Amino acid sequence: MRVTVFGAGAIGGYLAAKLAIAGRVDLSIVARGAHLEAIKANGLCLIEDGKETVARVKATARAEELGAQDYVVLALKAHSLAPALGEIAPLLGEGTAVVTMQNGVPWWYFYKAGDALEGTRLDAVDPGGTIWERIGPQRVIGSVVYPAVEVDAPGLIRHVEGTRFSLGEPSGRKSERVAALAREMIKAGLQAPVREDIRSEIWVKLWGNLSFNPISALTGSTLASIVADDSVRAVARAMMLEAQAIGDSLGVRFPIPVDRRIKGAGDVGQHKTSMLQDLERGRPMEIDALVSAVQELGRLTGRPTPTIDTVLALVRRLAIERGCYPASK
Repeated sequence: MRVTVFGAGAIGGYLAAKLAIAGRVDLSIVARGAHLEAIKANGLCLIEDGKETVARVKATARAEELGAQDYVVLALKAHSLAPALGEIAPLLGEGTAVVTMQNGVPWWYFYKAGDALEGTRLDAVDPGGTIWERIGPQRVIGSVVYPAVEVDAPGLIRHVEGTRFSLGEPSGRKSERVAALAREMIKAGLQAPVREDIRSEIWVKLWGNLSFNPISALTGSTLASIVADDSVRAVARAMMLEAQAIGDSLGVRFPIPVDRRIKGAGDVGQHKTSMLQDLERGRPMEIDALVSAVQELGRLTGRPTPTIDTVLALVRRLAIERGCYPASK
């Protein structure tokens, strides 16, 4: 099995290291900069359960050196995908499966959705349908990523907690290609359940991200602090209820009540969300995949999103002022 992890940051690096250590697949990674140079020189180092392991992996900045793959894992952030399409293209053969590991609403959401919006392209995450056309939704295996992982230094990945990567075909079918990938991930020491309804699992994670991420960026607050503040928690809850109404209209199953989901976020403790971390570091923020796409889904389904609209407008303005979001959008 030929597998390329495109984007070997925290999550991609963790997955690549686990697969490489297991030694069962022909693994390669596409990375760049100091991270790539460190991996080439010293291997990909993983710290897990207090133990450091060095994985020797084939690493390059030029995907065309690798040729067509059986699986391409896209582990870069959603806003980085469209600019990378030209680099990804050489990895795609006739039967290549593409595993999407981005947070938020995926660009392929309405492929094999089986509803009135079947085939709809979402401008918030795929302007003009470019990703849909150049990758092809028929290649997609959806994924919801749960591990907490950090890049401590170039070439050094530290696992904090969690090993689950849920997988699922957009159609809900338990295909051999998704089953084969799940088997290899499990043999590498990961949890890889295959879901018949990957969209509902995407929504449960998105439910918290679409509210707590922009609120944390606007306030500079951790998850615990947001949940502990009655007024701010109420804003997050209103956003989540607006999103739930959209999800319900799309046939999404929310397995837990909104207040339990909020409590779960607070229980994480004094944790800064990824959007707040990106703002503080001056990096592009995942506003469109996490929030703008939900607003767009509200428009498509005729569900009002007044709280989401307000928070989105504010966090976009903040991100533009800090150079973390393009002013032209």
